[in-house]
This record gives sequence, C-alpha cells and structure tokens, in this order.
Amino acid sequence: MNSTVKRIAVACLAMFALLMVNVNYVQAIKAGTYSEDPRNIRNFYERYAVQRGRITAGGKEILAQSVETDSKEFRFVRQYTEGKLYAHVTGFFSPESADAIESTENKLLDGSSSDLLLRRSIDLFTGEPTKGANVDLTINPKAQKAAYDALRGSGKRGALVALNPKTGAILAMVSLPTYDPAELSGTNKSKVFARYDELAKEKGQPLLNRAIRQTYPPGSTFKVVTAAAYLEDDSSRGPDTTVDAPQRLPLPGTTISLPNYGGAACGAGKVPLVFALEKSCNTPFGSIGMELGYDKMKEQTEKFGMGEQLGVPMSVTQSDFGKEEDKAALAMASIGQRSNRMTPLQMAMIAAGIANNGTVMKPYLVNKITDSKGDSIEDADPQELSEAVSSETAGKLREMMVSVVNNGTANLAQIQGVQVAGKTGTAETTDGQPPHAWFISFAPADDPQIAVAVIVESGAANVGAEATGGHTAAPIAKQVMEAVLKN
Repeated sequence: MNSTVKRIAVACLAMFALLMVNVNYVQAIKAGTYSEDPRNIRNFYERYAVQRGRITAGGKEILAQSVETDSKEFRFVRQYTEGKLYAHVTGFFSPESADAIESTENKLLDGSSSDLLLRRSIDLFTGEPTKGANVDLTINPKAQKAAYDALRGSGKRGALVALNPKTGAILAMVSLPTYDPAELSGTNKSKVFARYDELAKEKGQPLLNRAIRQTYPPGSTFKVVTAAAYLEDDSSRGPDTTVDAPQRLPLPGTTISLPNYGGAACGAGKVPLVFALEKSCNTPFGSIGMELGYDKMKEQTEKFGMGEQLGVPMSVTQSDFGKEEDKAALAMASIGQRSNRMTPLQMAMIAAGIANNGTVMKPYLVNKITDSKGDSIEDADPQELSEAVSSETAGKLREMMVSVVNNGTANLAQIQGVQVAGKTGTAETTDGQPPHAWFISFAPADDPQIAVAVIVESGAANVGAEATGGHTAAPIAKQVMEAVLKN
C-alpha cells in the first residue's frame, strides 16, 4: 500500500471517529437542549399526545380535563369548566408554557412523574396508553363561586383568599379581573400568543393572581398584629387594658402628627384596647408600635409567617413589614401604612392563626393526587408553619375581633346565629387613587371553620374611613363564610 492510500485511509478513519464523537455528543450531551428547543416541532405535537389528568375540586367538580379530538396532529386538547371562575387556580396549558396548577403539577398531570413509574409499568404491560394523574384541589366550589360573584359585584379589581384555619387548606382563591384559560390553551400558536400579548398589556392585569402575587398596604387590618405584639409583650394586658388615644399623635423627628380619621377623637383620650380596635383609632396603635420598637414588631410579623418563602404550590410573593427607619415610620407601619406590604393570602393567614388558637398552618391547595385508575398517590398532610401567639393571646384577640363585628366598624359581616370575628381596613395608596378597602375575618368565632381576607382595590371611594372596609369588603367576606358554613 503506497503512502497516498495510507493517508486517505487515516483521513477516513479520523472522519469516522469525529462523526462518532459528534453523534454521541448530540445524543448524550445535547439531547436535552435539542429536546427543549421550541423549534423542535415534535415537542409541540407530543404535548397533546398524552391525555393529561383532570384537575378537580372537592373530588367531584371537574375544573380542567383533556378531551379527544378528531385531529390527526393533536389527539387531546385541554378543556376548562367555568374557566374564568378558576383561572388563577388552574392556570392554562399553552403550546409552549403553562401556569398555576397546570405548571406546578405538570409532571403529574402529563404522566411523566417518577411517582407514576409503577402505573406506567402496568400500563405498558397491559398495553394501555399513558395517562396523567388527577389533581384534586382543596377549593370549596360554593365558596369559590360566592367569592367570585361578590367580588365581581363590587365592580372593582381585587382578590379574596379563604382558608380552613385548622388545616391551612385553601377554600377559595379569586383574583379580578380574570381571563379565560381556554383562550391560552389552544393549539394555534399564533392565535394563542396574540391573545396572551393582549392580556399582558391590559391595564387591569388579568393574568396577575392578586391573591398571592400582589402586595398591598394592609391598612387597619394590620392593627390586629400590633395588638398581638402588645398583648404578647405583657401577659397581664387584655382587651380592657387602657391605652393612650390622643386626637393627634406627634411623630418624633417630624413637624407633623398622626390623626385619627377626619381628626376625630378616640374616646376621651384614654380608652380600653378593645374600644381602640372597635373604632379602629390610629393614634393608640401608632403609639403602641413606637413603644414596642421595630424589633418586637418585626418579630411578631414573622411569627405570623411574613418573610417565609411559601409555595401553595404556586410561589407566593413575600409580604414585608418594611425596613427599619425612624419612629415616625414605625408608627405608620404599625397602622398598616408606610412600607408595610401584604398579600391577601398573608392577611388570611393572620386571621387563620388567631382563629386557630395562635397556630398558623401552612397554606396548601392540593388535596389529593390519584393515578388514572383512581389509586391514591399522595394525600395532603397539614403542617404547622409557626406559633404566632399564645392560645391565651389568641383568645383575647378573638374577643376583640368579635366586638369589632358586633359593636364596631364591621356590623355588615354579621351572620344570623353565627358569631363572626373580623377587622376592617382602609389602606391609603401612593398613586393618587382612592384607598383600598380590606376586611379579614373568621367564623364561627368559637369553632372556626373558615378564615377570609378580601381586598377591594380603590374600594374606599366616596365612603368614610373604616366604614369602607365595613361597607365594601365585609359583605363580600360574609357571603363566602355563609357559603361554607351553610354547606
């Protein structure tokens, strides 16, 4: 063999070697990248080849399911029952993305989770097609419908969260405005993407789940946290403890003072703590916050779960009491203003913690997961998140919150034959819009089955102070509590 042939043979061997290396590189190392590349049209079709599991509420009501089509390209498409009602809970399943439960539980819904290995093995042996697992939610359909209808009736943007205070189960989660997930779950990419862009640009932000992803100044609903810190600081204090309640509270280091609403007096200048909460006076709670100091106030907020990175399983934006500034800022934060920011879920957790004898349970949305044959894969396991206050303090707060409903600003939350505990709130905004209306509550007060937090954005227009939370938000919470208690 002459040298020319040898060189050609070596060159051919080298090229074959390079080809083999490239094949292994593409198949082993880059496989994942190519598989996930949106230009890989196989992924697009495979996304609709498997019958995704159902999303249900209460084990019966179907919120989302996959139905078979006549199309050769797309075997299954997603269908949503009462889509707008449950949009921020179920989310959507679009050609290239998903949201909410459709996203967080995707591997279970599409059958690819390792938890379904046994089911897939059995199906492979019997020749049955792969099916996704079913995800049952903690949502109470009657409570969800009551929350949606009542909040929509206000004509405003807003959100509501209802919890079972004893377990942390989310009974209702509504955010308005909403959207139709079916419009984002079709197979026509150009149509789906165009609709998504339209929704993303809307001023009302219908894609935003305000219940868990938006923070607001909590206004006077936060006074229950300030009261909790005050009672925890000295166990001898109680609802009848006298507190200073000047008509205006001087703010140290400034030339201004903190008034009660409209500059009104709060009693005779010294009032029982329960009276201050009933009338939602600003000056006593601003004074209490400054007296306790930033560290004690911050510690109390953390005991209620603020600062925790929660997943329900969707990620929850962290609430924040605000950074340490001066005494004046602390006074404002202690009445729910300044840099104090809360999600509606966090405020529901505060109400639930008080209702549950001081113990805050970790909120959760998934009740049970079953395979395609109905066999259980996972059941909810309620967990304690924190011990917010002692049972003794919780009892004192409960007594005062009942008095707010019976004798104070929240009389429209009263339910015949049921003792309701609650706290109204009006939160000033910084964008020139009317204040937000808040209400937090739980019932029955002596054996709580539901805790609620509701915010109506700019819902305080043309109504005075704390009456706004009582007139706008409290009736919404009442309807949701009735839906659960009557059920």
